[in-house]
Amino acid sequence: MAQLRHDYDKFTIRQAEVIVVGPESADAFRNYFKSNDLPFVGIPDPGHSILRLFGQKTNLFKLGRMPAQMIIDKNGILKYVHYGHDMTDIPKNSEIITLLDQMNAEQDRQIG
Repeated sequence: MAQLRHDYDKFTIRQAEVIVVGPESADAFRNYFKSNDLPFVGIPDPGHSILRLFGQKTNLFKLGRMPAQMIIDKNGILKYVHYGHDMTDIPKNSEIITLLDQMNAEQDRQIG
């Protein structure tokens, strides 16, 4: 989550909201967000029900839930998904920012 904080302003400039869904309890999530001064939204999901809706898998041999990154557009349509194979398999912020720029440009062309 720290990598998201480093470029949080780049996400918000692109009118993107960062939402982190994690397997921890509400108390653990709140404490982690508070102690790390994270500027984005955190949703506890200890029962794995939220991200299961999006097809995210758990792997008990790899310490539980694998990382997943998703971009949902302003109309609520899932436009991008990356399911990690291990805890280090996370796209760089620059890749996500490039995708956001492409989505915003596409939306501008459709409107204009």
